[in-house]
Amino acid sequence: MESVLPEPMRGSLRRGVTTGGCAALAAYAAASLLAGRSLPTVSLRTPRGETVQAEVLDPRLGDGEASCAVRKDAGDDPDVTNGLLIAARVRLTDEPGVRVDGGEGVGRVTLPGLDQPVGAAAINRTPRAMIEAAVSRALREGGLSSGAEVVVSIPGGEEIAKKTFNPRLGIVGGLSVLGTTGIVEPMSESALLETIRAELSVRRAAGDEIAVVVPGHYGERFLASFPSLRGLHPAQCSNFVGEAIDMAAQLDFSGLLLTGHIGKFVKLAAGIFNTHSRYGDGRMEILTAHAAMAGADAALAKALMASPTTDAALALLRDAKLSERVCSSLLEAMDRHVRRRAGDKMQTGILLYHDKYGFLGMTPQARALLGRLGANAGKEFF
Repeated sequence: MESVLPEPMRGSLRRGVTTGGCAALAAYAAASLLAGRSLPTVSLRTPRGETVQAEVLDPRLGDGEASCAVRKDAGDDPDVTNGLLIAARVRLTDEPGVRVDGGEGVGRVTLPGLDQPVGAAAINRTPRAMIEAAVSRALREGGLSSGAEVVVSIPGGEEIAKKTFNPRLGIVGGLSVLGTTGIVEPMSESALLETIRAELSVRRAAGDEIAVVVPGHYGERFLASFPSLRGLHPAQCSNFVGEAIDMAAQLDFSGLLLTGHIGKFVKLAAGIFNTHSRYGDGRMEILTAHAAMAGADAALAKALMASPTTDAALALLRDAKLSERVCSSLLEAMDRHVRRRAGDKMQTGILLYHDKYGFLGMTPQARALLGRLGANAGKEFF
């Protein structure tokens, strides 16, 4: 039985359930079994308010503990974890609260700068919260007031993880349990490109002169966090920034405003327009080069090159009082490459942000584009 999801939001592609969503479903099933309820299927509401459902597999009940699994269904997304079993073992404890850890096939963090501290299982904050809430609810529904310990496992995850970016990020021994919304949005390339074009076409048909484009939900949430920008209707381009620029020009938009996280958009500073890691990374090389131009010494350059993520690198730059200069240098390079790709027909601008540090800067034409979007649009940045 496949996971049950709401109808596709974009185009006709079927959406899936994140690994974190699957772990929460499995944990809810195991906790329910422990509380005396054997469920053939389980469902939960995602952080985005949508309901997902999955068949319960391999239920096992022991002395003070139970385990269940669900099968990962990534929908039409080409996800290496699609079809894997995501299992959870729940054990009752005398201590209050729910503690979450990783077992077989779940990676461990070995480098700083990631979502979880060194030594912790690579189960990110949102999945942890989903698992904790699911287990607490199941125990409460079963009349149990004790605490619980949850161990998430992914059989075969250690081998699959070798095909991912985890080893380079310092996550060893398995996969990461990820997902900020609980929903996997399909990333099938040809279909997704059609969807991007369709979104942009709809906005152009509605009379928009400026295409507002973000890679995904993070960019949408960033824009929506500012009252002056909540009326915008950004199109999502996933990793296909270059194709989105081309499409906007072909559809005769007179302006394009790109908004993205530095961890993705840093690649634009080197003219890398497909931001998926399989097409090229170089994030640390790009950051380090611009840091060197901004005055970073050899020790800082070496530390930047060794950073596992742009989050960790940005923290180093902030400590060195260089983040503003480096972001300005990056934006100048991004602007040059994007303008060259867009040609002369379309005005382009870029807004750059970080989920922790907020707004990092904009290119010169971004200010003019914001002005065209509304008298007060982007006033929070000025």
